[in-house]
Amino acid sequence: MRKRSILVLEDSDEDFATVQDAARLAGLPHPIVRAIAGGECLRLLRSELQTRASAPLLVLLDLNTPGDDGREALRAIRQDAAFKALPLVVLSASANPRDLQFCYAAGANAYHVKPVEHALHLQLLRQIFAYWLGCVTLPA
Repeated sequence: MRKRSILVLEDSDEDFATVQDAARLAGLPHPIVRAIAGGECLRLLRSELQTRASAPLLVLLDLNTPGDDGREALRAIRQDAAFKALPLVVLSASANPRDLQFCYAAGANAYHVKPVEHALHLQLLRQIFAYWLGCVTLPA
């Protein structure tokens, strides 16, 4: 049986590399699947569900991506009954209170502002992974 993945919506190569570094440093055995735009994120999510008979363990969403952005992906994911219980964490450069309010109202489980400094970004991601993949009991 294949391991469930972590789906990451992130258009920045540098920020995605930081996600990969954090996952490696945390010793995560889960594959990291990347989407660059919201529509691609939804296609990958539905593909994962069909090919593995289960959704990813966790979705990390950046809000400001090209095309269909993270906001649209968040809305679409939460409107799909198959993904209602899927842990969805927003990780955005935006500290705008409107974005925060929108994300929680749309069903995000958590909202984090990406630190600019690499070491702090790496630390935050490791904390997110430790919490969601180590402390929380996730749906099967």
